[in-house]
Amino acid sequence: MKKTNLLMGAAALLTAASASFATEGGGSTYPIGAENHLAGAAPPPGVYVLEYVNVYSADRLNDAQGNAIPVPGFKVNAVAAATRIAWVTDKPVLGGQLVAHTILPLVNVKVSVAGQSASRTGLGDVTVGTGVAWHHSPQLHSVAALDLVLPVGSYDAARPVNIGRNYASLQPIYLVSWIDPNGLNADAKIGLSLNRTNKDTGYRSGNELNIDYALGWGLGNGWVVGVGGNIYQQLSDDKLNGQSLPGSKGRAYSIGPNLKYDGGKGWFITAKLAKESGVRARTAGTQFWLKTTIPF
Repeated sequence: MKKTNLLMGAAALLTAASASFATEGGGSTYPIGAENHLAGAAPPPGVYVLEYVNVYSADRLNDAQGNAIPVPGFKVNAVAAATRIAWVTDKPVLGGQLVAHTILPLVNVKVSVAGQSASRTGLGDVTVGTGVAWHHSPQLHSVAALDLVLPVGSYDAARPVNIGRNYASLQPIYLVSWIDPNGLNADAKIGLSLNRTNKDTGYRSGNELNIDYALGWGLGNGWVVGVGGNIYQQLSDDKLNGQSLPGSKGRAYSIGPNLKYDGGKGWFITAKLAKESGVRARTAGTQFWLKTTIPF
């Protein structure tokens, strides 16, 4: 049983879980791959509710060279439903509009190893943020923002699986969108995660770069079809009690089909299915994202 617990702990430490609600050392405080089309296009002033649904599964755990680690019976399943409340104001700032938001995620994560499993369900870490949105032209839009991830999710260093990470993360972000209902649509969300130290373990995850992207073609009837995914690269080593841990830098790429439907009345929906590749020091799996926006 002790060996199984150790294996589960190692698996949890390297769980990407896509929605980033596993434990330190291989996940991310940012829900990797969350954004799709319209990432950088703020809607008109008002309050909006965005719902994100993510399903992630993986049965492969890679080392720092991208080789599979032979963990018997290893499998990760994660499901997240996150509510994002966004407020777009009419207050002018730097030639744009002041915006603010918060993200409240509900998460279930299950890790299985050697015929044993552990799971957790509950509220994950909460994000709050503010920024400025610009509409440069009818096609070109962008947002510069600063998010703060607050460690409010349940965490216990003795558990093999957690839905909170027990440390804060500051995230400067830039989002940009090119929108054409009858032509090219291109979107990107570029962000850094500047992570603090887990006070219970002395572990500090390295800083991270994440780029979510989408590229598609508008069909003129509200539909956009194309591809999307993300590029993830850890920029610095993890540290334990101030000492760097060589081989701890994670990396992952993903790509797959996506689509968007704009109802023409202020609401839209996007969907994306992406498979990870080029993975190092993380789980390698497949993620599905669904996002809806509803104005109030």
